[in-house]
Amino acid sequence: MNFQDIQKLDAEDPLAHKKAEFDLPLDCIYLDGNSLGALPRAAKKRVTQVVTQQWGADLIKSWNCHQWIDLPLTVGEKIAPLIGAGQGQVICCDSISVNLFKLLCSALALQKGRHIVLSQNDNFPTDLYMVQGLSDLLGQQQCALRLCAGDNIEQSLNSDVAVLLLTQVNFRSGKIHDMQAITKLAHQHGILVIWDLAHSAGALPVELDQCHVDFAVGCGYKYLNGGPGAPAFIYVATRHQLAVTQPLSGWMGHSDPFSFSADYSGADGVNRYLCGTPAILSMSALDAALEVFADVDMQVIRSKSLRLAKLCLDLFAQFPALSALQLASPLNQEERGSQLAFSHPDAYAICQALIANKVICDFRAPNILRLGFTPLYTSFSDVWLAVTRLNQIVESKTYKAPAFMRQGKVT
Repeated sequence: MNFQDIQKLDAEDPLAHKKAEFDLPLDCIYLDGNSLGALPRAAKKRVTQVVTQQWGADLIKSWNCHQWIDLPLTVGEKIAPLIGAGQGQVICCDSISVNLFKLLCSALALQKGRHIVLSQNDNFPTDLYMVQGLSDLLGQQQCALRLCAGDNIEQSLNSDVAVLLLTQVNFRSGKIHDMQAITKLAHQHGILVIWDLAHSAGALPVELDQCHVDFAVGCGYKYLNGGPGAPAFIYVATRHQLAVTQPLSGWMGHSDPFSFSADYSGADGVNRYLCGTPAILSMSALDAALEVFADVDMQVIRSKSLRLAKLCLDLFAQFPALSALQLASPLNQEERGSQLAFSHPDAYAICQALIANKVICDFRAPNILRLGFTPLYTSFSDVWLAVTRLNQIVESKTYKAPAFMRQGKVT
């Protein structure tokens, strides 16, 4: 495969025009959208408008005249079709960690007589930490974490388990769970399921309603491109909304917050999962960022994602030096999300050398180099250039320079 073949792929790409909607440095190949999405031009414009006009000129009037107060639900409804959710089930607020705390409490309260939260041992740590913290707060008789291997979930489901907490796409390997099959099996044992969509929302088709999912969370700053620290979202299936409660009963989750009543009365539906005042600047950025999905089919995004990853693996096979990096993602493309993971003893140094060569990817401990593919702005030429530069780095061993071995606070 030569560069002319790659250029032909770009010329035939139905998503090629979307890259112009992002404000990317011209000399940068960005393969880290699975950790922080690139800046949409619409978000940049919106933030400027919100700061200068809405906040700067209209001040507190903007809660009404610019509908700041409705942003959590407005943004939630924009996210809903991307994750296969009907209206009134998704709201944007807080972070994944805080939202998981809310949902864990909600789900456990519905499961009288059960207290086990089952998850896999290599789930993203914050998911496990939130269960551990809740267990410390309530005691082991009310909440206890049980771990199993990712390939042993089915065998671990039984009537002792109250809640199954899983991330659809594994953050290290990119391995994807069969949401429909696992949810169905869990329900057969009376288990409620919480799905973490951090590495799937905006990257692949998700069908929460079709899969009869109970609860879900996801973040706004990866494939949804909402910016660093963008608010997360919560999904609560309609069938649970009349029965659920959540512990963080802040004033924005009140049925009438501006009555300033001394007694809490939860809002109807998913609105009760609000807590404090919405972060208007970051939520406005996410609201604008979601506009890039308005004319895009998630199946088209998924199709390009798979083709980008296949190209990457085909190119790896052309360079003998790259055999030193072992594929840590499933070989079957249907079993992985929108990333490829490779293990190497010096993965961190290789990552830093790539960044120095204007290919931004990331490292995950203990030894994983991750290459993320965001079809809205990753081109086939980007993949070609990234792999050829990676080959030069590995073949020449330039990554062994001391400067590439020093780890920063963020890896």
